[in-house]
Amino acid sequence: MSAPTPAASAPSSSLIPTLPGPSYTDPVIFSEEQEKIFESRWFAAARSAEIDGTGAFRTVDVGRENVVLVRGRDRRLRAFLNVCRHRGARVCMQETGVVKRNLQCGYHAWTYGLDGKLVAAPNLTSMPDVDRAAYGLVPVHLREWLGYAWVCVADEPPSFEETVVGAVAERLGSVEAIEGWDVENLEVGRRIGYDVHANWKLIIENFMECYHCATIHPELTEVLPEFADGYAAQYFVGHGAAFAEEAAGFTVDGGAGLTAIPGVGEDHDRKYYAITVNPQVFINLVPDHVIFHRMYPVAPDRTRVECDWLYLPEVVRSGRDLDRSVELFHRVNQQDFDACERCQLAASSRAYAGGGVLVPSEHHIGAFHTWVTEQLQG
Repeated sequence: MSAPTPAASAPSSSLIPTLPGPSYTDPVIFSEEQEKIFESRWFAAARSAEIDGTGAFRTVDVGRENVVLVRGRDRRLRAFLNVCRHRGARVCMQETGVVKRNLQCGYHAWTYGLDGKLVAAPNLTSMPDVDRAAYGLVPVHLREWLGYAWVCVADEPPSFEETVVGAVAERLGSVEAIEGWDVENLEVGRRIGYDVHANWKLIIENFMECYHCATIHPELTEVLPEFADGYAAQYFVGHGAAFAEEAAGFTVDGGAGLTAIPGVGEDHDRKYYAITVNPQVFINLVPDHVIFHRMYPVAPDRTRVECDWLYLPEVVRSGRDLDRSVELFHRVNQQDFDACERCQLAASSRAYAGGGVLVPSEHHIGAFHTWVTEQLQG
């Protein structure tokens, strides 16, 4: 196999600096990130198909905001800030649920239609000067792609095509490359949540590189032997890590996988692709399933991660055993998050106050650090 083309030309120096230690521990910096990154960018909030049926809803923390996604009578999915316009109480208190007709605040019973409009409130008829249209729930920008509802709570969102679709196209070489997986029409076969005691940036940095793979991922390097050399698939545009010759599938023991996704062509068969969509999504592609991570930063030293394993609908509905398929990346997640927590424990040390260094196979993480810095500088 000829050497793939790096995503960007590597710097001349063998070692380049990381972000300083306080970037991972300082609550002021974390608050700025919540405002200038998570409240300003597109955020993958929920799997659209799971908010199914009139009145179905899910609430999600996006930065410092809480957003409610709700399915209307017209079958459209909408998103609103989960804040009553009367006295600011949270309207929907549960993470998921179904309402019969409307969304109603439990404090003073201000009531909103599934389209967000104010429809009723005690004594509202005696206040004819109140413009109901002006006091509806505050809408949030929403796009649906790859089967997920992406929201942006900013007044003016960045281009979805440039920042989300463009990130996939930049990694794979074209956006058409992901279409063969038909991610929108796959179903969740397994979902695992992780409570990681580490800063969100540590998790992204870890996911982007494979300098650590030979050290902590024995099962993964058995299936993807090139990862033992230290270069992650994300280092190269369009490159997929090839399965070992003896590996029949992307499973914890290298045995056969499940039914392959029909649209995955020869160019992508027996390969693994990893994609980062800033600021909180990882997408992993293999021939028979997709692994989709969403991160929810909670504190400077804590991040909640929700990971979906997506398969063909017939595979999920058949009741076939998914354990060997799920277990491989579940172990990778556990190993990665343990490593991130090790870094978090030392991030406040004076030995790391000025940060650390990136070796050549990690240089592409420098682009992520530049991106974070640019977002915080506005």
